[in-house]
Amino acid sequence: MVAAAVSEPKTAPRPASKPDVRQDPGWRVVVWNDPVNLMSYVVYVFQKVLGFDMKRARKHMLEVHEQGKSCVAQETRERAELYWQRIQQYGLKVTLERA
Repeated sequence: MVAAAVSEPKTAPRPASKPDVRQDPGWRVVVWNDPVNLMSYVVYVFQKVLGFDMKRARKHMLEVHEQGKSCVAQETRERAELYWQRIQQYGLKVTLERA
């Protein structure tokens, strides 16, 4: 019996790929000041939705209050849209913008 030589499986060369858009953290979630929501409520929303600790939530709330807006996250488009939707559900004025 003659042993057949085992050859390495041939793989096709990988084509040059485009950057993975899903992993591009190029979207900002911006919360805007409004005359309706209390500062304590905004802090609560940042903690609940974004997982901020009290110090970070207060920092962003003060940016919103004093500067009119705060970029609370820079994420992939999918994650940014999720944050945008959840923050909006709490009644805050929020937008997405390309980084």
